[in-house]
Amino acid sequence: MAGVETMAREENGQAGDQVTSLSRAVERKRYTPVLLEEQEKEAEDLRSVLTRKLKKKCLCSPSRAKELVLGFFPILSWLPQYRPKECLLGDVMSGLIVAILLVPQSIAYSLLAGQEPVYGLYTSFFSCIIYAVLASSRHVSVGIFGVLCLLVGQVVDRELQAAGYTSEGGRNQTGMTGAGNLTAGMTCDQSCYAISVATMLTFMAGLYQVLMGLFQVGFVSVYLSDSLLSGFATGASLTILTSQVRHLLGLKLPRVQGLGSLVKTWVSLFQNLKDTNLCDLVTSLLCLLVLVPTKELNDRYKAKLKAPIPMELLVVIVATLASHYGRFEERFHSGVAGTIPTGFQPPQMPDWSLIPNVALDAFSIAIIGFAITVSLSEMFAKKHGYTVDANQEMYAIGFCNILPSFFRCFTTSAALTKTLVKDSTGCHTQLSSLVTALVLLLVLLVIAPLFYSLQKCVLGVIIIVNLRGALRKFGEIPQMWRVNRVDAAIWLVTMATSALANTELGLLVGVAFSAFCVLARTQRARAAKLGRAGESGLYEDLSAYRGLQAHAGFIVFRFEAPVYYANQSLFKKALYRCTELDPVQEAALRRKEQQQQNKKRKKEKDKEKEEEAGLEGRGGASPDSGVATVAQLIVPEKRSFHTLVIDCGPVLFLDTAGVNALKEVYRDYKELGVGVLLAQCNPSVLDSLRRGGYLQQGSDEAQLVFCTISDAVGSTQSYCTENGGCEIDSHC
Repeated sequence: MAGVETMAREENGQAGDQVTSLSRAVERKRYTPVLLEEQEKEAEDLRSVLTRKLKKKCLCSPSRAKELVLGFFPILSWLPQYRPKECLLGDVMSGLIVAILLVPQSIAYSLLAGQEPVYGLYTSFFSCIIYAVLASSRHVSVGIFGVLCLLVGQVVDRELQAAGYTSEGGRNQTGMTGAGNLTAGMTCDQSCYAISVATMLTFMAGLYQVLMGLFQVGFVSVYLSDSLLSGFATGASLTILTSQVRHLLGLKLPRVQGLGSLVKTWVSLFQNLKDTNLCDLVTSLLCLLVLVPTKELNDRYKAKLKAPIPMELLVVIVATLASHYGRFEERFHSGVAGTIPTGFQPPQMPDWSLIPNVALDAFSIAIIGFAITVSLSEMFAKKHGYTVDANQEMYAIGFCNILPSFFRCFTTSAALTKTLVKDSTGCHTQLSSLVTALVLLLVLLVIAPLFYSLQKCVLGVIIIVNLRGALRKFGEIPQMWRVNRVDAAIWLVTMATSALANTELGLLVGVAFSAFCVLARTQRARAAKLGRAGESGLYEDLSAYRGLQAHAGFIVFRFEAPVYYANQSLFKKALYRCTELDPVQEAALRRKEQQQQNKKRKKEKDKEKEEEAGLEGRGGASPDSGVATVAQLIVPEKRSFHTLVIDCGPVLFLDTAGVNALKEVYRDYKELGVGVLLAQCNPSVLDSLRRGGYLQQGSDEAQLVFCTISDAVGSTQSYCTENGGCEIDSHC
């Protein structure tokens, strides 16, 4: 009796197991993948699109006119809402402090740009007013920027040499009067011609910037990475430092032009070291001993100091008094700033004949000035919780160059040091720029002539001391290399080219090298074979994580880059390497073996005709066994996988070459009996597949794309279970 019960329980258990396995099979057979219904998009032809956009842009109404005016003149938006109790004290203080820093720097950077000191004061004055009216940024301070002054100075020196002004010379007493009569056809001396070149260069740079704003190309700044701009600024800083050493030593040497100017300048300095002016050298050393520690104290205790110590202005005042009462110019032949006239000169038109000479140089200056201004404005806007319009910033900095060019000014842009000072001293709005302009106006009308005896070596020291921030980047190279080697390489290449070859060439090489690095990253994209994490739908790299499971009969492949013309061959090579099956070579091998087999059969038939009697005993064995043997070598009875799933999640886009590559993969693997499925395609990739003919409406190929990898695997398993095997046909 007990045996019967035992047998009954066993039969029930077997029946239960059969029911369980059957239910599991039914579940797998009924697997339903996720289906997404795409929204229908209304087709709109190009004419209707252009018409709609033109109507939107050209709509004339009071509200539209008000919006345009307020957008172009942001000061009309924030000035009526100005809160004096909260903002006035901070704006006035920051404006005064920036002006105190700006006066000596304006005079010093005029030297770097190859201009008379008064032109630097003009430039700072006009740019502060125009930027306050047109800028969308509340905290950026515009004015003279060292890198742009270097570029302007290089162009000015080149044109002076081309025009026959070959001597270094001193200050030009007739330069101020001659410049105003340039358009009247009177003789123009070296100073007059130098400012004519600078103003034409500034006008063209501003024109480029306004045109870029007009065509809404403010996005170009994103292509100038931080590492590129930092490397360019550091390389230019080395050139600036080299160009100012001659003033520190009191040497009257012409500025070297062309490739390798930095090395040539140092060679020239060492060759003329015996002619060093001891008065200028001692003055330079004393100024360095005072300014460098003070700058370090300002940086270290900037959080505790309500305002930075204006040591530059104090050094300028003391050095001017010492030079005047010590009669350094007469006794030691020291180079001095010279006559700085008061007031303003009447506006004059730029010299249009210089356009062919400076048009190309102006473009690089426009790009650099805009990129620096936009990056600084966005950085401080993010810090203080508001937004800036990149195109409006383009307009603002463009008109800061166009309008002042009629008043003998040279190129300006945002300045990091003065912006940091402005922000740290309580600035709230651009009213602080107007306060700075008022102080500069006072200097231009009253104080400027007092700087006659200021030594040029003091101005050179001020320029060099302000390069500390850029030169400190050399100490950050190991950290940059550890964080990101590609960015570090971009920084090194841009810096080295800017310093050792040419400043403009350094920017061009940096942009080209950055683009090459981006392209190289897609060329060396990571490819991986994926496995599933437990029972979840997460698939990750089998070589990167432990505990992942690979599906029997499936290979899940991921290529972490777009597939386009430049890397489509690399995509296929990576796929063949991960699957360990090259369908092209396999197909070629099969064709070769088939040809050999056909030849063998033909020979055997010929032999059968000649030896019919002798071949009857073994006629059934030799050909068939040979075919079976070769077939077994070519097509194994049990393949390692029957389905290939390509994870298209990291594939951002496909071009025509990429779609054709997927077509080839699908066709080649299908010939070997392996199905190819695509998973996690974004709408852009799906659209490319449809337009490229990979997916066609109503065809079986439309079932090759799944929303997830789990759907692709589950659907194939259900199909194989339903059909009693995984022999892949056109459905897969």
